[in-house]
Amino acid sequence: MKPELEKLCTDYTANREAVKKAFRWDNSALYAVCANIFCANGHMADADRLKECRAVIKKNTGAFSKFRSRKIRCLLSGMLALGENPESRMVQANDYFRLLKKQFKGTEYLVLTAFLLTDLADRNVTLETVTRGRELYRRMNKKHRMLTDNTDSVFAMLLAFSDKTDDELLEETEDGYQLLKARFSNGSGSQTAAQVLSMAAGTAEDRTQRVIELYDALQETGVEYGHSAELAPLAALSLSDRPVTELVEEIREADEFLAEQNLYGKKKEDLAQRAMHAVMIVSDQYAGTSQVNITVMTNTLDMLIAQQQAKRISLAIHAVEFAAKFLGKSDTKAGTDDKTGDVNTDTAEKLEK
Repeated sequence: MKPELEKLCTDYTANREAVKKAFRWDNSALYAVCANIFCANGHMADADRLKECRAVIKKNTGAFSKFRSRKIRCLLSGMLALGENPESRMVQANDYFRLLKKQFKGTEYLVLTAFLLTDLADRNVTLETVTRGRELYRRMNKKHRMLTDNTDSVFAMLLAFSDKTDDELLEETEDGYQLLKARFSNGSGSQTAAQVLSMAAGTAEDRTQRVIELYDALQETGVEYGHSAELAPLAALSLSDRPVTELVEEIREADEFLAEQNLYGKKKEDLAQRAMHAVMIVSDQYAGTSQVNITVMTNTLDMLIAQQQAKRISLAIHAVEFAAKFLGKSDTKAGTDDKTGDVNTDTAEKLEK
């Protein structure tokens, strides 16, 4: 294993422990995602810093705010912890959240979108942009009503900043979806992966073929990789210009490293989750390059809370900051006061203290 990848693997396990210490009452499946936010940005997580940022969220939001939801608060705290001025970023994020709510339902996914948009210093987030995102979402929903839900609002807003036309974006997404679905059968996972691929250059055929080649090579290597929600992180990594053989070898090495840490079970779904986290770690090496600066947030946040058994959790949120880097990374900022959300957060925080 090359030194850069070994360091990322070691940092990931350390970051995961720090996140677990700060959010011990939250769903453990989110620890990996939050830990990877720090890895993707070259930072180390600190439990005390995370708790301070959680306090910033509490200070700047109402008791029922979606910003306080236990579904996402460790992710938000992690993003705040990366910057020097968490208060400022909270103010900005809340401003964007109120703007987004003019066109979208105010869910936790919309909160995450608002946080991502705070990294776009070179982009002007206007009502016009939000309206374009809403139109993209409407057309997605019209095309695939059974597959499209609130999670797709995240992708709709990211696509709204693309230089491609709406027709081009939606046509490329549909082409990619049909090609992936023909190979993997899973409709929801294929749609999310196709949305990721539509942000990049090249033809739908070339992009999807590379995902398929990467998946098949992993299977041949013995890595237990899934083909539903796990497709999106693999699609993001496939946009790297590194040879498939090199990527597969790095994923295998990262997967073996994680296997030695006793963080995962031995069942098939546990092995698939471990392999997906290995893909996340490998992707961190290429964060900042034009091919991989894409985030992946799929339709599993609700499931992370609703299904308590770890064996049934299908996590497919890739490094959150990748989206910000893809669209144009900048200084950290953020939000103020929203009045809809989770009621049990204060109780959990008291227990944590």
